[in-house]
Amino acid sequence: MSASTQLLSNGPRREVSAAEERLGPMRLTQEPIQVLLVFAKEDSQSDAFWWACERAGFRCNIARTPESAVECFLDKHHEIVIIDGRHSRYFEADAVCRMIRVTKPSEHTVILAVMPQTPSDQEEPSVLPLLSAGFSRRYLENSSVSACYNELIQLEHGEVRAQFKLRACNSVFTALEQCQEAVEISSEDHVIQYVNPAFEKMMGYHRGELIGKELTELPKSDKNSADLLDTINTCIKKGKEWQGIYFSRRKSGDSIQQYVRITPVIGQGGKIRHFVSIKRPYTDNHRQVHKLSKEEKCCGEHSQSECNSLRHKDRRKESVDVRSISSHSSDAPSLQNRRYSSMARIHSMTIEAPITKVINIINAAQESSPVTVAEALDRVLEILRTTELYSPQLASKEDDPHTNDLVGGLMSDGLRRLSGNEYVFSKSALHNMSQSQLAVPVPLNDIPSSIAELLNEEECWEFNILELEAATHKRPLSYLGLKIFSAFGVCEFLNCTEATMRSWLQVIEANYHASNSYHNSTHAADVLHATAYFLRKDRVKGSLDQLDEVAALLAATVHDVDHPGRTNSFLCNAGSELAILYNDTAVLESHHAALAFQLTVRDSKCNIFKNMERNQFRTLRQAIIDMVLATEMTRHFEHVNKFVNSINKPMSAIEENSSSSEGSDCEGQASIRNSPENRLLIKRMLIKCADVANPCRPLELCIEWAGRISEEYFAQTDEEKRQGLPVVMPVFDRNTCSIPKSQISFIDYFITDMFDAWDAFASLPGLMENLAENYKYWKNLDEMKCKSLRPPPSQ
Repeated sequence: MSASTQLLSNGPRREVSAAEERLGPMRLTQEPIQVLLVFAKEDSQSDAFWWACERAGFRCNIARTPESAVECFLDKHHEIVIIDGRHSRYFEADAVCRMIRVTKPSEHTVILAVMPQTPSDQEEPSVLPLLSAGFSRRYLENSSVSACYNELIQLEHGEVRAQFKLRACNSVFTALEQCQEAVEISSEDHVIQYVNPAFEKMMGYHRGELIGKELTELPKSDKNSADLLDTINTCIKKGKEWQGIYFSRRKSGDSIQQYVRITPVIGQGGKIRHFVSIKRPYTDNHRQVHKLSKEEKCCGEHSQSECNSLRHKDRRKESVDVRSISSHSSDAPSLQNRRYSSMARIHSMTIEAPITKVINIINAAQESSPVTVAEALDRVLEILRTTELYSPQLASKEDDPHTNDLVGGLMSDGLRRLSGNEYVFSKSALHNMSQSQLAVPVPLNDIPSSIAELLNEEECWEFNILELEAATHKRPLSYLGLKIFSAFGVCEFLNCTEATMRSWLQVIEANYHASNSYHNSTHAADVLHATAYFLRKDRVKGSLDQLDEVAALLAATVHDVDHPGRTNSFLCNAGSELAILYNDTAVLESHHAALAFQLTVRDSKCNIFKNMERNQFRTLRQAIIDMVLATEMTRHFEHVNKFVNSINKPMSAIEENSSSSEGSDCEGQASIRNSPENRLLIKRMLIKCADVANPCRPLELCIEWAGRISEEYFAQTDEEKRQGLPVVMPVFDRNTCSIPKSQISFIDYFITDMFDAWDAFASLPGLMENLAENYKYWKNLDEMKCKSLRPPPSQ
């Protein structure tokens, strides 16, 4: 049989969406992805991959022999090759892989080995022989179409997409080679990695003389101010872009004045990986300004609008990176007119987002601005067009690995999965027990006296949740919830009985994992206590209605239900069921909110919402979901900055401007606090502060919680190493970690600014005193080089 008759093919079955057509500024994908299956015999495994390709919209070919596989691969250049390694009697998978790898097109191909399952009584074989043969990864035999589909989708979004980016690099470097502006790329240690021909021409060096050299080794011009280099380095080390005028020394020895823009490139883990410097002779800019001033003198011969347009066009011309030759052709005026016509249609659109209006105002201001102001507004527009307006540069504390690891671990959704292991999300206790097995808590009036005495102190910030944990045998949430819900009239608002509420609390608490050192029902009870404490503060109470209060208390109760004791990054890296379900986005927070409602409505005995009016329930449900999702850390700075800019600053301005009129001051502040948008911000800020209030607790509680969260992170790092997953927070190694340093970093980066803003609104002097004392405690331990929770006993 000829090779051609051994090849079967299916075509793409899906349309490419508009979103898929354009990924970022340059398209990095190819549709459809092509897959080659190398299976000697048709079986359930090959069929599963075939149908998985069909479902994913991939084009699939099947080859039955090594020869036909190579022939087909050379013809199609597949992105993914899947080779059957289960049966050596037909062909050696290693040999087939090597045959494909020696071909040039395989440079950017992902090759997958299908291997048999290892019996439970045998040791797991090493993947090193497969890697040595040229395989990219291993797939353990599983003929489920869904399992094959998940594997293909993860390959597409991981290794395949990475390979597309590598291919695109050739085009990017071609553009750099042709760019007329000088470009220099250096490493984070300021070692030169690349310069383009324009740089060589400007500076008089050959790139071979520069690559691998530190910037400090090159001669410096003596025309710069003494502190300019320090200023530049301070700026770019914080992850911020620097631009300005700088003198460089050519190889010939003479100095050249340049306009320089240095941009830090943030890489994996939020760390600076490279610096990109773009340089052009400053005299070119100066001549443009000089030419502009001449043209402005001609305003008597032209209309004012024509002068402004000319000024704007000149400034745009000088800021272009790569000047198009076609702009000098005879077609240029018509092309320019068409461009202006398109822009006019864009500006006349009736549907405008607020950010679009802001950008349009700035664009209009540029038309009548001096060149220097217009260039500064260009930079403003660049910032406004980014997607992370509220998140600071993650490399701002590059000298602090604890901060970088905390930021990387808490504010990202993980790296792509790097191994074949999967983290199977654990099912909670309730999933395996019947309702009758849950002990119904006693009514509030029948609570044992020892527990009741502790609950009498629940309105105080110094309330010791750990004592309640011990007294209730690790069931503090049910008892504290009954007390707090009674105080806030939650049952009356929901129109449910206390017995229903007791059952609900018990169900929710049973779905917290007592085996977690931190994310257990005691943490939930602690957050519920802090939420109730904040709700009792006068300004908070005056800003929210009863539905807001009930939503906050319920959200605090369920905000971490069924938490596995692992971060979102871990679940995404491990390819967990939940990460796939929620598309690697706010995985745990989405699960907490969804499960809370699932547990509530599936049994009438604990359905606290069953008697609510439909519209009121929908409003309450939305408020609870929003608050639970607000606890996700990737949007931490967005929530804090919105609170500061929408509430703190306007209220402060009213206080300053209305000091002589107390009545109008109160009315103005109330109008700010009570708007629906700002009430939403207040509720988000409230639960965020309640969720991470440990550094503001009394010292002994603060120390205990620090130990618990550290142990949970240690356990995660241990598991990541066991499973061969990326270690998202390397500093949390139980053998080397400094707990005081981790607490200092967490307070510096996440806590201080947030609680300053919350204190300015809610007035929490006691908490801020605790925060200062606790910070001082961790600082003292760190100065003693102590890595543990407490200082060593005195000798």
